[in-house]
Amino acid sequence: MTDVTSDFQQSRSGWLTPTTVGYIVLSIVVLVWAGFALTMRAIGASPLATVDVALIRFAIPILALLPAIPQRLSALRKVRPMDAALVLLGGVPFFFIVSEGAKATSAAYVGALVAGTTPLSVALLVLLLERKGVPRKRWLPLALILAGVIGIVAGQQYAVTTETLRGVGLLLVASLIWGAYTIGLRRTGVDAISNGLLLSIGSLVILLPLLLTGAVASHIGQFSWHQALPFILVQGLGVGLVSTVGYAFAISRLGTARSATIGSLAPALASLMAIPILGEALALATAIGILVITTGVILANRH
Repeated sequence: MTDVTSDFQQSRSGWLTPTTVGYIVLSIVVLVWAGFALTMRAIGASPLATVDVALIRFAIPILALLPAIPQRLSALRKVRPMDAALVLLGGVPFFFIVSEGAKATSAAYVGALVAGTTPLSVALLVLLLERKGVPRKRWLPLALILAGVIGIVAGQQYAVTTETLRGVGLLLVASLIWGAYTIGLRRTGVDAISNGLLLSIGSLVILLPLLLTGAVASHIGQFSWHQALPFILVQGLGVGLVSTVGYAFAISRLGTARSATIGSLAPALASLMAIPILGEALALATAIGILVITTGVILANRH
């Protein structure tokens, strides 16, 4: 991870200590993660198609990281096909499934049911793929996450439609996919930038044939630069570049547990930001469910 942080100058005088810089960078990353949930929800109300936003998401990091490609090719060639496939699940499949789930739910649901349930998904997949049981100390945190999910849905029975349940199901599938992606990142054995390149280049290779053959509908030419700008900033630069490098940098300054704990606040932040930005209401049951899930994630990251 030293190559990720080598370009950052550590200031050891005054208030701008390495730890302080770590907190600043992590705060930006959490805002980006919250923005991801908002923009996924916003796709349905924009003139852009899902594939257009996906192109932005994966093309911009490739352009920005072009100078880093030559020195990482040898490491990327050593990644096992199975591990690369797990990482690529976090690209096109994850993006399209979250987009469909977001259309039928809300930004609060996207944040809570995808990012919030990742520890539960990872535990389940590790049990299935690697035959490793869940330690007893993680039972309570995972149970809280599950209880929060049930509470979000059951607490609004009067407002939950078949379409909402379909969206919830898709978001939970997306969480499983993100769990597989998380396991893949751990198993590739390469640094954050290399994983980012693997995800972006592989996803673009998948997207272009789908686009050129008309398998997915694009609205290119039907929207303006101004309409695409929020997705460029959040999805392309934010999620694709800033969160990839920034989170690795934050971990190097604050440690994995502390970074993951603070990062778990993203779903709650997305829910709050959706109120003024998207005009979404935050039901009491949803707020309580998000609080329970966030508590479970924080406890899970402490073990």
